Amino acid sequence: MVGTELITTGEMRQADAAAIRAGTPGLALMRRAGAAVAERARALAGEGRILVLCGPGNNGGDGFVAAVLLAGAGLPVEVALLGPRDALTGDAAAAASEWTGPVLDAGGADPAGAALVIDALFGAGLSRPLEGEAAALVSRVNAANVPVLAVDVPSGLDGDTGAPRGATVTATETVTFVRRKPGHLLLPGRRLCGPVTVADIGIPDAVVAGIGVRTHVNGPALWGATFPRLAEDSHKYTRGHAVVLSGPAHRTGAARLAARGALRIGAGLVTVLSPASALPENAAQLTAIMLRPCDGADDLDDALTDERLNAIVAGPGLGTGAPTRDLVRVAAEAGRGLVLDADALTSFSGKADELAGMIAAGEARAVATPHDGEFARLFKGVAGVPAEGSKLARARAAASVLGAVVVLKGADTVIADPDGRAAINPNGTPWLGTAGSGDVLCGFIGGLLAQGMAPFEAAAAAVWLHAAAALRHGPGLISEDLPEMMPEVLREVLEGLGAA
Repeated sequence: MVGTELITTGEMRQADAAAIRAGTPGLALMRRAGAAVAERARALAGEGRILVLCGPGNNGGDGFVAAVLLAGAGLPVEVALLGPRDALTGDAAAAASEWTGPVLDAGGADPAGAALVIDALFGAGLSRPLEGEAAALVSRVNAANVPVLAVDVPSGLDGDTGAPRGATVTATETVTFVRRKPGHLLLPGRRLCGPVTVADIGIPDAVVAGIGVRTHVNGPALWGATFPRLAEDSHKYTRGHAVVLSGPAHRTGAARLAARGALRIGAGLVTVLSPASALPENAAQLTAIMLRPCDGADDLDDALTDERLNAIVAGPGLGTGAPTRDLVRVAAEAGRGLVLDADALTSFSGKADELAGMIAAGEARAVATPHDGEFARLFKGVAGVPAEGSKLARARAAASVLGAVVVLKGADTVIADPDGRAAINPNGTPWLGTAGSGDVLCGFIGGLLAQGMAPFEAAAAAVWLHAAAALRHGPGLISEDLPEMMPEVLREVLEGLGAA
């Protein structure tokens, strides 16, 4: 079973080196990688012509191994090499020596009409944009409109960030080795890779564990061990009590969505704290969710004298400005579970240090859930938080500065902990692009915090479950549907974890 780790290109080099030191020759690893490519290529190409494009490094060596195996199976194979054959070295040269057929100049290779192109030009460690002959070849491959199987990553793609480095192959599928890389999941890399097969080339799990991987693919395997389970003597008070801060009259819907999410994901009790002027509006639509007046920071402080209120959701529809900052201060300094989104984050635009101080003062178990716009406003000008570039690096830096888990939302949501751990969500769906879906996500996180999950695991679980609910519903999804899909999703997850 493939683990949850996502390994960077540097970590992959470490894993290769460790396996070689332990006695596995590099050429043996290359043979296994090429065999995995050949196996997938046979499934994709059928009996048609296969064009194998080999680069000047080990990625090209994998391509030569695959070509030998495919030709040996009787398939029509052409090999084209980018660069002179006598410039190949090491394992790549050894693999190329076993190919006895002609080797074409890749500069003149024509992918048009091939049943399959195997892209073994450049792997995940490419350090600069493709140019010249290589860029022209990539353009011809993309223009040929034929299936492409990429080896490791599509040529031109940064395996660590998912960002194209100039001209980049658009693959139909990708075969990678040992573990996926962040660039397989981060956009636009996810789209350029297509479905990714992870091949076992004989590098033990212990080697991967030994290199200290800190990035993971999000899913039940990551957080399932700490996911809430009910015991025979569980009751509503053992399942936590989440509170959601409501905005003023005519802006209450977002808080109710969050509250419904917290209840559906398993919090034993949920209370909406509402301005007095909005009490009738909220009361008209709440049943199992309780309601209590709260007209500002002093009222919140009074409410939180009840230590059973152990998770707070602040932001959806709350309003922006000083009153919201005061509410967040009280919530943070109470040291409970805390989810901050939307107006709570916008109220601290350019004041990330102030927000970090509040979180630190109360040692709150905090999670912030910005989308890109909120992220940019909150961390504008903050030293150490990049304004652009790798989404993974930006989320990690922000979590370190804020002292809170940061959920940087999008189709490729990243969840980052201040301790350096991070997860990339694989099951995002455009069905979630509907008003209020982020409010429900806040509620899911708050409900899991109320049940005792740690912030990183609660955030990661909520993000994955949120997307799973959307995928289960599909077309026509509106935010109100998400909590109502949760019983089915939870049943399936708990059965998979052996807990239902």
